[in-house]
Amino acid sequence: MSVKLTSHQPAPRLLSLDALRGFDMFWIIGGGALVEVLARCLPYSWLQSLAKQMEHVPWIGFHFEDLIFPLFMFISGATIPIAILSRLEKGTPKRDLILKSAKRMAILVILGILYNGTFRYGFSNVRYVSVLAQIGVSYFLVSLILIHTKTVKARLYWLVGILTGYAIVQLAIPVPGIGAGILTPEGCINGYIDRLFLPGRLAYGHDGMLPRTASGIYDALGILSVLSATGVTLMGYFAGNILLEKDIPAGRKVWTLLIAGIGLIVLALCINPFYPIIKNCWTTTYNLLTGGISFMLIALFYLAIDVWEFKCWTFFFRVIGMNSIFIYMVAVGGLIDISSTSVSLVGWLAGSLTENAGQLVITLANITLAWLLLYFMYRKKIFIKV
Repeated sequence: MSVKLTSHQPAPRLLSLDALRGFDMFWIIGGGALVEVLARCLPYSWLQSLAKQMEHVPWIGFHFEDLIFPLFMFISGATIPIAILSRLEKGTPKRDLILKSAKRMAILVILGILYNGTFRYGFSNVRYVSVLAQIGVSYFLVSLILIHTKTVKARLYWLVGILTGYAIVQLAIPVPGIGAGILTPEGCINGYIDRLFLPGRLAYGHDGMLPRTASGIYDALGILSVLSATGVTLMGYFAGNILLEKDIPAGRKVWTLLIAGIGLIVLALCINPFYPIIKNCWTTTYNLLTGGISFMLIALFYLAIDVWEFKCWTFFFRVIGMNSIFIYMVAVGGLIDISSTSVSLVGWLAGSLTENAGQLVITLANITLAWLLLYFMYRKKIFIKV
């Protein structure tokens, strides 16, 4: 599958998925920055606590910011019953579906390399892994699993196998000179595997992300992390499969998703004391927790939007969700310098205010310009798909 511009509305789908995807992307394009600026402007303790949730946990632990990426992968998995399985049921050859998924993976890997600034800074010290690459590889692996299995039960076995097998690898296989189950940046087997087999630059060191010119001891998006992330994408498939099942009443779908989410969260918290929740090496407990929260969010969005038909509030998010990859490359990857445009338009106002108030104006302008760009594309029915 190639990146394409479509001149028509995509095939009918659950509005709740587009709204949830847009809600997720909102925090990336400026929602998190907005909360942080508001916390500096207003002296409310609850706002200070919320602002802390907009920062990644350095190693062990969990903040809201650590949910954004796996939630996107979960939603990606939820679309697979429409994108792949429905075509398989209509007689599309398996080979064609595998090839489509492989092309999608290749495009996302290339876009990820572009996002990492390789074409801007040159090919020395390249970081090959990326958020986009992890999405593409995980989607491809889940597609292979679904195409070659026929029952939900078999796919559940795969999910349990991935989560359990990954935990065994992290806890039981020793790193030479360090030992087994040492879940630190230096001792985790993820970094050892990355140093052995991952080409290019490793982006993380002892204290987190390193400058582009340096190479670290592990990568949060490395080889084992990509394999583990397949788990949360596969969880998304189960959620999508439940939502699209015609024989299940809507209320039962909601309760099934909520119960699954609560169960996964409780399981993660029970295991956490001896197998901690760590985003940067994507532990199984991290999969369980983020998957559980994602199940609950998709249940609530489905209930509000597709069951109760309370849709008016979703338009803002749906506009973002319809072009999620594009706005990620623009807002985070820097393909379009929205911030400079904002300064050009409202810099005079920001400059006349206090530093924090001025930053608030710029942040609001960034969000507004990004949304207006997406709204223009929405009105013109331009949807960039991979």
